Amino acid sequence: MVIEKDMIIGEVLNMDRGVIPIFMQHGLHCLGCAMASGETIEEACAVHGLDCEMLIDELNEYFAKQETKD
Repeated sequence: MVIEKDMIIGEVLNMDRGVIPIFMQHGLHCLGCAMASGETIEEACAVHGLDCEMLIDELNEYFAKQETKD
């Protein structure tokens, strides 16, 4: 699984709820809000002034580790 900045936050959360702490650490605290179901990672980062590439890198590291566990 590769996470990209144009993916919807809600879709990523549905893939694995283990990513919640990663979003929270980057300042995206309202994961349950309506915007999470229609906003891309890139859009959320832009609105909140966050480093999108750093978030994407951490999400991809997380998913890579999950794949090696299987």
